[in-house]
Amino acid sequence: MLKSVILAKPTDFSTGFVDFFDSIGLTGSGLVTKAVAAVIAVIAVRMLMQTPNDPKRALRNGSMAIGTLFVAVILAMYGSDLFSTVTDAKG
Repeated sequence: MLKSVILAKPTDFSTGFVDFFDSIGLTGSGLVTKAVAAVIAVIAVRMLMQTPNDPKRALRNGSMAIGTLFVAVILAMYGSDLFSTVTDAKG
């Protein structure tokens, strides 16, 4: 007879999105930060794809795209910590 293997414990998502975001470790502001970083990363990749044929302009545009991609990665990794100082201000 086969035994059932439980891969994950059941989770109650009856309160909606709050439970879901808590289960994946994101808050609403963390999700927004990740979305902003994803949009910036897409813009940076698009900038890389549209480099001109002129070597000087291509180097300048490519370095700006790499810098933009770096900002997107830093924002994705540390954005919630950076913005928590602004959003949790005590008035």
